[in-house]
Formats: sequence, structure tokens, C-alpha cells
Amino acid sequence: MIKHIFSDMDGTLLNSCGELSATTIAAVKASDVPFTLVSARAPLEMAKAIGQLGLTAPQIAFNGGLIFHPQTGAAVVQHPLPKAVSVALLTVIERDFPTVSVSVYDQTSWLTRHVDAGILHEQVLTHQSPIVVHQPLAQLAQTRQLMKIMLIVGAATVMVDLQRALTALDLAVNIKQSGQEYLEITSAHAQKSSGIAVLLQQRQVSANEAAAFGDGHNDLPMLHAVGLPIVMGNATAEIQAAGQHVTKTNDENGVAYAMAHWLGAN
Repeated sequence: MIKHIFSDMDGTLLNSCGELSATTIAAVKASDVPFTLVSARAPLEMAKAIGQLGLTAPQIAFNGGLIFHPQTGAAVVQHPLPKAVSVALLTVIERDFPTVSVSVYDQTSWLTRHVDAGILHEQVLTHQSPIVVHQPLAQLAQTRQLMKIMLIVGAATVMVDLQRALTALDLAVNIKQSGQEYLEITSAHAQKSSGIAVLLQQRQVSANEAAAFGDGHNDLPMLHAVGLPIVMGNATAEIQAAGQHVTKTNDENGVAYAMAHWLGAN
């Protein structure tokens, strides 16, 4: 019997327009199984979905970098980027990759120096607007405790060069590519799987009693951490191979379909 459900957001629970369908909302609300969003997003970008779904269990943001209570926003577990690491990363990015869209997050805010095409695209998806700062982000990082650095890269060749340059810094961080254009950097301790492990331990639920939904490479640790991994129909064959089931796509209410057919969650 499934006693806790974990789900990625973008490409999984949300459709291609970044919205929850009425069918998905109804399926989650009808279930009496605790439901936790596990996302690379910040809490402010998760708030709308949390409210629409009426979620009360702790939620996981920043790819596992933050576990928080949805009603109060209080942190249960928090893994920020070390300030020296943030400064080193942003110094290289801002100096050597001027075409890359760069923004950063602390626990409550989204900040950028330039509102470019990447930021405008992200605004459409998350329905949030960043705080525009008038200083290099590397300088900002000297005084702010950052949770995530988000890079939006338009050219595949630039993405390859960027990942090579950041890896060469040999810093203890998680660098995850999401889709073709997003590169997200979080603490080395930020793992979707570790966030899930904390909540399962707190609730005294075994991994075999948990289910998870995902669609991307950054979801693989989460899928491996539960007894019932379910992959979206829009995921690549590589990711689908990690699932016990492959459900319909995120535009076909794949999470709701799986909840009705395989979870016994309603």
C-alpha cells in the first residue's frame, strides 16, 4: 500500500504550459495519501500549485536543498550553497559566458541583473518576476546565502562549454541539466533522493510504501529511492527505463491516470 506520493513538477505534474489541469487537481485532492512536490523550483514558484492542490505535507524545493512546511514556509532541512562557492561560480559565469541568462535564488527571492529572453521565458512558466539588482551577482553572493544558481543557455555548444568550465572548477556542488536549456546549480547535499529519505524517516514510512513521478535526469535519484517509480510518457527512453510503469504524458494527465490505475491512492 502506498503511504506517500512524491512528484516532480515541470514536465510531470504540470502540463506544457506550466499549469495544473483540473483533472490532476481533482485526482490529488481526492487522494488521502500525503503528496509532496519535489522540484528544482523555489518555494515561491511552487506556492500556486501547493494552494491549488491543497497540500499540507512538507514540500521539497531546490532539488532537495530545502524541505519546508507549505503553510508557514519554515525550513525543516536547508542546504544552501557555501558563499565562497557561489562567488567562484558566478565570477566565471559572468566573466566568461556573457550570452548565458543568469539568475539566483535565496530561500524567499529570485534575483537577476538582467531581464533577458531567458528570464522572460521563465516568468511565463512560473508566474513570478525577479528582483533586478544593480551589481554583479558574484558580488551579491558575498552577502546573500544562495540556494540555487539558474542558467538558461540558448546554444547547445555553449551548454557544453559551460558545463566543462564549471566542472573544471572542481567545486563540491550539484550541477544538473534540466531539458535542453536549463543548468541548475545547488549544494552538494541537495538531492531529491535525500529529501525523500528525510521525510520517509520522519513519517516512519518505508521506501517500498512510497511512489514517485518524474520525467528527467534530475529525477532519477528520486525514482530509485522509492518502491513504485512511475515515469511520464513524455520522458526519454533512458528515463522511462527507470520506471516500474510508464504513464501517459504530462499533457494527458499522466499523474492522474497513474493514481487511478496503479497507486490505489484514492
